[in-house]
Amino acid sequence: MRLTIAAIGRMKAGPEQTLAERYVGRFAKSGSALGLDYAGLVEHPESRASAVAERKREEAGRLVQSLPEKAALIALDETGKTLSSEDFAAALAALRDEGLRDLGLVIGGPDGLDPDIRARARLVLSLGRMTWPHQIARILLAEQLYRATTILSGHPYHRA
Repeated sequence: MRLTIAAIGRMKAGPEQTLAERYVGRFAKSGSALGLDYAGLVEHPESRASAVAERKREEAGRLVQSLPEKAALIALDETGKTLSSEDFAAALAALRDEGLRDLGLVIGGPDGLDPDIRARARLVLSLGRMTWPHQIARILLAEQLYRATTILSGHPYHRA
């Protein structure tokens, strides 16, 4: 299964981008053997629309259009489920084992995600009850993707 991360907001060069790239690189190397291939990152600018609902709708359109057709979605949203690392790894493995070809992991902008994205998602995932800047959310997602591969392969990186 090919995984694409689609996000509203661009990471500027700096330590956050370096850390996110480090974990994505580790995921890309370790995931292939498990049938979890990293297909890349797509970044979109924030909408400039004046109304919140319109901004969310515009951003949702950009996110969905940037993913392969028929891609299943995992939406990162504060209203989502808070999973353990083991449960997240199991969810990825279950989607892979369904024979899905593509999975999009979507991160919304400052206003959050459009309700249509959340409704379409196979999993709405929360990184906790706190609100995180998109740069930190991307680092946390990248690390959890890598951690999922270590859990699924029995690597000692993850110690329960």
